[in-house]
Amino acid sequence: MRNNLPDFNEIIALRHDLHQHPELSGKEHLTAARVTQFLQKYNPDTLITGIGGTGVVAIFNGISDGGPTVLFRAELDALPIQEVNNMIYASATEGISHKCGHDGHMAILAGLAKLLHQNKLPKGKVILLFQPAEETGQGAFAVLQDQQFKDLKPDYVFALHNLPGYPENQVVVRNNSFAAASTGMIVELNGKSSHAAEPENGLNPGQAMAEIILVFNELILQKERFEDLALLTVIHARLGEVAFGTNPGYATVMATLRSYQQTDLDLLKHLSSASVQTISEKHGLGYSIRFVEEFPATVNHAEAVTLVKQAATKLELDVQEAVQPFKWSEDFGHFTGKYKGALLGLGAGLNQAQLHHADYDFPDAIIPTGAVLFYTLASDTMNL
Repeated sequence: MRNNLPDFNEIIALRHDLHQHPELSGKEHLTAARVTQFLQKYNPDTLITGIGGTGVVAIFNGISDGGPTVLFRAELDALPIQEVNNMIYASATEGISHKCGHDGHMAILAGLAKLLHQNKLPKGKVILLFQPAEETGQGAFAVLQDQQFKDLKPDYVFALHNLPGYPENQVVVRNNSFAAASTGMIVELNGKSSHAAEPENGLNPGQAMAEIILVFNELILQKERFEDLALLTVIHARLGEVAFGTNPGYATVMATLRSYQQTDLDLLKHLSSASVQTISEKHGLGYSIRFVEEFPATVNHAEAVTLVKQAATKLELDVQEAVQPFKWSEDFGHFTGKYKGALLGLGAGLNQAQLHHADYDFPDAIIPTGAVLFYTLASDTMNL
């Protein structure tokens, strides 16, 4: 099929339209509507909207009954980043843009829909999931809790992520952990405010805030405590307000915790929380700790990875095994934690701007490859 590809111009046009009209996590209403309208031209056997919030599912049945159910996932959401590119389809929404390539991932699934419509599989069922809120780590979990999704019961789940810095169309695979686990940590310290001229009448949490930041930085240097890579990055700290007459009574410290292994992330959460408790109690402060935007490690299944390698080899694509998991996180780990599946990488070009950079733009050239790879993977899976 790779040598006899259908016209992908309408798929690329969809990508440009999606890129021009980005929406943030959980607010992808117009994006979902655009995707739904576009999919209808390929006559899916079932089309479901509102899964996990704004999610969309298109189901393509094989010619005969029986066979496995295979799911492919793309993401609907964009990022709160101001685009600096000036191409004709640049983001028309101030401060929001597709800087992770989710517009391209959606286009790949739309291309897969076209292939499934034109070349119906002999049996089985293919589910195309356009998932909301990947960037916040909430979308996959919400989809999995939705009864509409629970009724689908996929046998295999697959997704891809474009990889800037890798040759175009190179397929990157890895058994076990493919992408890191991560979570955001919010620490709030509560003391007592007073007049700046009378600091003795208040309880300023500034010293405790500084100690927590120092301890956090020291924790991550204790590498012998962890099985593999573990990172803790302080990303924000705030002490009171900008008011020179006030001795502040509260402070906030935020950090991102990240690791290749889920056990290491759990240990890092425990150690950092215990440090906050010890320091807060030493200074007589109240405190609270919250963990947000939690991403489990994306752990691939060996059988699913083998299927990806076989499909890529059949298409004569360059296949590379990643030596280490990727440091970024992906909420597809929620799916591979429940179903047999794999997340794979698709090279976006050696000179491509990196993910989440203001000048990033998904390369249209890899859309047909992603769609045909997924179609081949679906076809091969039906023969198991």
